[in-house]
Amino acid sequence: MPRASRPSFELGGTKVDPGSRQEVSLAAGSYLTHEELSLRIMVVHGRKPGPVLLLTACIHGDEYNGTEIVRRVLRLPALRRLAGTLLAVPVVNRPGFVTRSRYMPDRRDLNRLFPGSATGPLGSRLARVLSEELVPRCDVAIDLHTGAVNRPNLPQIRITEGDDEALELAKVFAPPVILSAPRREGSYRNTCHTLGKPVLLFESGEAMRLDAPSIRFGVQGILSVMRHLGMLPASRRGKSKGKPVISRRSYWERAPRGGIFTPLAPLGRAVTEGSVLGFIADPHGSAETEVVCSRSGLVIGRTTDATADEGDGLFHIALTSQLDSAEDRIARTTEALPVIDADGDDHPVACDSIRDTVV
Repeated sequence: MPRASRPSFELGGTKVDPGSRQEVSLAAGSYLTHEELSLRIMVVHGRKPGPVLLLTACIHGDEYNGTEIVRRVLRLPALRRLAGTLLAVPVVNRPGFVTRSRYMPDRRDLNRLFPGSATGPLGSRLARVLSEELVPRCDVAIDLHTGAVNRPNLPQIRITEGDDEALELAKVFAPPVILSAPRREGSYRNTCHTLGKPVLLFESGEAMRLDAPSIRFGVQGILSVMRHLGMLPASRRGKSKGKPVISRRSYWERAPRGGIFTPLAPLGRAVTEGSVLGFIADPHGSAETEVVCSRSGLVIGRTTDATADEGDGLFHIALTSQLDSAEDRIARTTEALPVIDADGDDHPVACDSIRDTVV
């Protein structure tokens, strides 16, 4: 008896046949120019059955690393052997992307408008389409972010506290750091968790820039998760040698006063209570104030601004019981990251904003 063929994947009235890909647009609202705002999704439907993975990027419109990561994943020849379905949204916040802004045109943060509403403002309508049309269709979601402008992040995965399935997948993704964070009302991560979907939030680099480590960690992490889910064949390279540092709490070390800021602790540095992280100088030359670490941890984010007002966040520090081995773990994770060959790196990014070097 002949084997039944795999059914097409249907989204928004469009059918995508097995072994093919197609872009699907879902209407969300209209601009002031009377043009339609749509969520554009690339659907890659494998010939073999398997899970549905949802990739999203640019919920904040100026966080371009995620868009580049999704673009590169979509170009990988390995997708020809895909089992299951990949739903990829390279740009969620299209208005912010076009205007090079983090926010929607009304200055609302899209990542505080989930699960959205059919009768709310434009951002809320866009959030509703993602929450109601895509998230229920997926088995796992990976959401790609960066730090804000002039605030680079060490590559890290954030998961919802208590989500054991997401923690397992985060370990497979194998970033330098996994941060277990509380649920945040109105966020996309919270909506995925409410709907019972494990979600990984990848943070790396900073807004408005592309950098090599963020892109490589993102692409390789997504591929590792897809292999773990059985969506792609196992890699011949074996597992990564590095084990992520796991943290369940973090805090910001803030400026003790305003002035000219000089940092002394880079991303990935293990810092101890009482150590000097940098200093704030009086621009008129009369005094310098040390920025002293109040709790031991690992620097996972920092500002690169040259100035600070009193109370500004300077260093984002993850607390961990693995502090003694933290730097070594991060080094092994970085060293284990494969070099992308020329065939897979059609658009090389020479800037490494995390180390402030050219690669």
